[in-house]
Amino acid sequence: MAQQYTRKMIREVFIKLLNKHPLNKITVKDIATACEINRNTFYYYYTDIYALLAEIFQSELQIVIDEYNDTLSWEESFIVATKFALENKTAIYHVYNSMQREELVNYVYNVSGNVMSRYLEKVGEGIPASLEDRKLITSFYQCALTEMVLRWVASGMKEDPDTIIRRIGQLFDGNIELSLKRSANLNSIY
Repeated sequence: MAQQYTRKMIREVFIKLLNKHPLNKITVKDIATACEINRNTFYYYYTDIYALLAEIFQSELQIVIDEYNDTLSWEESFIVATKFALENKTAIYHVYNSMQREELVNYVYNVSGNVMSRYLEKVGEGIPASLEDRKLITSFYQCALTEMVLRWVASGMKEDPDTIIRRIGQLFDGNIELSLKRSANLNSIY
């Protein structure tokens, strides 16, 4: 129990520091001092700050996956994913503008891929689309959503993600199912 508390405290302090300072200005010593632990305790849990950052994004990814499992809605899952970004705008900018931008990009890409893959699985039940086409459709939406989120971050996160995500859902409603049916028809021709 104490280990979970310490790990949680380290993560929370790091996010607070990241909301105040660029990533390259935060040291293990800063985190340890703010947590009132020694540096060895930090290293017991994490190899470095980047491992800590990766764990935070992995944890947020799990929250999004859990949301999808609860609601079966890609839109609701994305809204949950943007909640962390909105609550920690400065921290997200600091990661986005750092050498560790790839962690953020991978997080968004993984969220997009996981959610769209699960959504496609649900929508495609009973449709005999080819596996290759399923992967292609998932990849297309994964890349599109990833780029949209990254552009949203780059532009200052000004637009309300809830409104945008729901609008995208309305505009593209039925397209994935239609694509899967087209795949099934194309496969039956050959």
